[in-house]
Amino acid sequence: MSAEAKTTWDRLNEFVAALTQEKRVPGVAVGILSEGQTATGGFGVTNVEHPLPVTGETLFQIGSITKSLTAMAVMRLVEMGALQLDIPVRTYIPAFKVADEGAGAGATLRHLLTHTGGWEGDLFLDTGAGDDALSRYVAAMADLEQLAPLGALYSYNNSGYSLAGRIIEVATGKRYEAAMQDLVLGPLGLKRSYLQPTDAMTHRFVVGHSVGDKGAEVLRPWPLARSAFPAGGIVCDIHDLLRYARFHLGDGTAEDGTRLLSADSMSMMHAPQVKVWGDDAYGFGWFVDRLAGVRRVSHGGGTLGQSTLLMLVPERGFAVAVLTNAYQGGAIAREAVGWTMREVLGLEPPPGPKPMEATPEQLAAYAGRYASPAREMELALLCGRLVGQMVHKIGFPTRESPPPPAPPPMALGLSESDRLLELGGPGEGGQYDILRKPDGSIGWLRASGRLHPRQR
Repeated sequence: MSAEAKTTWDRLNEFVAALTQEKRVPGVAVGILSEGQTATGGFGVTNVEHPLPVTGETLFQIGSITKSLTAMAVMRLVEMGALQLDIPVRTYIPAFKVADEGAGAGATLRHLLTHTGGWEGDLFLDTGAGDDALSRYVAAMADLEQLAPLGALYSYNNSGYSLAGRIIEVATGKRYEAAMQDLVLGPLGLKRSYLQPTDAMTHRFVVGHSVGDKGAEVLRPWPLARSAFPAGGIVCDIHDLLRYARFHLGDGTAEDGTRLLSADSMSMMHAPQVKVWGDDAYGFGWFVDRLAGVRRVSHGGGTLGQSTLLMLVPERGFAVAVLTNAYQGGAIAREAVGWTMREVLGLEPPPGPKPMEATPEQLAAYAGRYASPAREMELALLCGRLVGQMVHKIGFPTRESPPPPAPPPMALGLSESDRLLELGGPGEGGQYDILRKPDGSIGWLRASGRLHPRQR
């Protein structure tokens, strides 16, 4: 690492250390890959009840970053001729069903990888630790409500990735964990990446926390259900995550020169496959956007009390990863990534969204009840201002977990046409997409990437 790069790395460490103290997050690991070299560091402790220092070798749950590895396994099988992206899922799992028969019959792997299945995606169901966990989970998807027409809109869908994991099992004749070892983890040399808790527990690992008035508190249970492994189950250290990033900054060959994916498949994974909003899109297992005209490829992850983020900038051969062991660590990850974009790459993030002028009549058009099986949002015009109340109906990590308490009511304005902006409060700056039907009427509110159909 050059002297200039080392100075920048030291400044990043100081920035993250200060954020860790400010947010009272117990533990953070951060790493960058730049000019072909990596640097990693750890801050804080693994567990406030049984503290050990966080190092570059400490294991974290990376949550939904796992989706990109599942998508990579699918693409390897597509290149091998074992799977196809655009034929019905029922080709591989004839009994597959969701509540809408048309969606069940027409769904393809492309829909699963791009979150365009349209059915309710947050089925947090523990189907046991046996080898039939994914097959039992897929059977339980039969009652999932259709929120939007198949292929019409992006709506984040965890269940679709568990279904993709089951298809990987059918195509390989192996359990998902073994198939991932053969297709992704082994070929990439990811020797400290695990799916089974019994493997992770032999190493130093963090536990999840929530930070409140009493400080950080450990959250339990620690492991994800086996049925959720394809959507978010990988546990690894910061070194392995950057090694994985190095592959995705390349042309599809592993460090030993073995070609794992064609350049075309790599481009497909990183290219916008479905529009989310504006320049924001989703590829195959990756979010895609642009900053100052430069393409970025990223994914975040959240488990019970662990928040992570991996950002790649292919044109600059650059990657940054942040792993944290508290819900509040998401803010650290976002700010640290923003710092590297600005201070390392010279890419200045645009100013945050600002409220635009809107009349009470314009705001009143959005009033109503928007609901999915997982949560609902009530919007009403009070004294000329748009006010919203979100209510969660399910918990995490299983459907038996109690739902989180409702956040305080929020004042909302418009940041642009059909995009609501939260004004003040703990969620200040948060945005909610209003999506319309072909006839121009309001059909959905999208919050946290999930669709909520308008009920009235």
